[in-house]
Amino acid sequence: MSDWQPERYLAFADERTRPARDLLAQVPLGSARRVYDLGCGPGNSTALLVERFPGAIVTGIDNSPAMLEAAAEACPSARFEAGDLASWMPGDTPDLLFSNAAFQWVPDHLGALERLSGSLPEGGVLAVQMPDNLAEPSHRLMQETAEAGPWAAKLSAASAARDLLPLPEAYHARLKPFFRRLEIWHTIYNHPLSGVDGIVAWLKTTGLRPYVEPLREEERQGFLALYRERLAGAYPAQRDGVVLLRFPRLFLIGVR
Repeated sequence: MSDWQPERYLAFADERTRPARDLLAQVPLGSARRVYDLGCGPGNSTALLVERFPGAIVTGIDNSPAMLEAAAEACPSARFEAGDLASWMPGDTPDLLFSNAAFQWVPDHLGALERLSGSLPEGGVLAVQMPDNLAEPSHRLMQETAEAGPWAAKLSAASAARDLLPLPEAYHARLKPFFRRLEIWHTIYNHPLSGVDGIVAWLKTTGLRPYVEPLREEERQGFLALYRERLAGAYPAQRDGVVLLRFPRLFLIGVR
C-alpha cells in the first residue's frame, strides 16, 4: 500500500485521540524516564505522553515516513525513529510501552506483544489499544462490496490486511505470565459523523485503504458508490442528520 496520509488521518483528530487519552488515564505511573509510543502516527498520542511525563525521554516509533515527518513537526520535544513493530525492540530499558491503534496491523501481534513485554523491567507498563471493529457493518460491508462487483478479483486479498482480534482470553493466556497485573477491557465509542460520507471519509485513511488503492479511478468510484449505498441501510440518520459510527476498541494494561 501507499504511505499513510497524516492530514486526512487528522481530519478526525479528536475522535482518534480520545482512545489514547482514555488508555493513558489508566496507566499507573507517576513518573517515567523512558517512554515509547509504538505506532505513533502523526504524533497526536506522543504529545499526550510528553504532557503526562514532562521529564521523560519520549520516542515515537512508526514505519511510515509521512507520519514520522508530521509527528516530528507537531511534537518537536519528542524523538522519532523508523521501526517495524513486527520486529522492533527498545534500545533502552523502557518504563512505558504505549500504543494507540497500531498493533492490529501487525502480523502475529500477540507474539510481538509477548516479545515486548519481556523487555520491561519490574514496575514497567505495557499499555495498548486496538480497534476491534471488523465485525461491525462498516467493515463487513467493505468485504461484501469487494465481492459484489467487477473488481472482485483485484480485491480478493484485501481482507487479509487485518485479522479479527483474538478474544480477551487469548491475550490473558499469552501475556499474563509477564505481568503481576493485567487488565483487559472493551470500550464502545459512538462517533457522530456527517452521514455515510462521513463514515467513508473516516475509513479512507485506515480500513478502506486495502480496498480502494488497488483500483483504477473509475473502479474506485464504483466501489465507493456501492459501499455508500450499503452503508445507508446500516447507519440510519438521526434526527439531527448525523449517523452514529459504532466503534469497539480493545484495551489492555500490563504491570510487570
